[in-house]
Amino acid sequence: DCETYHTAAALGTQGQTGKLMYVMHNSEYPLSCFALFENGPCLVADANFDTLMVKLKGFFQNAKANKIESRGTRYQYCDFLVKLGTVTMGPSARGISVEVEYCPCVIANDCWNLLMEFMQSFMGSHTPGIPSVFGSKHDSAYSPGDTMVQYMELFNKIRKQQQVPVAGIR
Repeated sequence: DCETYHTAAALGTQGQTGKLMYVMHNSEYPLSCFALFENGPCLVADANFDTLMVKLKGFFQNAKANKIESRGTRYQYCDFLVKLGTVTMGPSARGISVEVEYCPCVIANDCWNLLMEFMQSFMGSHTPGIPSVFGSKHDSAYSPGDTMVQYMELFNKIRKQQQVPVAGIR
């Protein structure tokens, strides 16, 4: 799940939009909370971080209507972990998420071709390209924060689709 916070109006400079922070949770890491700053770092904290955000309401305010989450099923096939989820905002479904992990590998660029081949076997032409987070990682170890960055990008893409008016189908 992902909740969006924006800087409080009192702190923002007049004429500038406030910075956004996304507080996220992942069922694979139930004791952790992830805070991703807009165009910035990913902070990994314990689950009590949510309580801290309540105390920081003078600095960060919750954008209540922006909570988005992906819920679904987790499958394991040999060395692959596949999670299929329905992305919802409020009461309505907005999209589908597919997360694929090759468990034996910690250097994402080393197994990207294998991941692509596996995803193409069940996604066909809908297989995505290489995630932007891989571009900055090169040969470093993949971390849970990298997964959260990808979810944040997916959620923001879905939020933007919601804001675009839908033309009538004839």
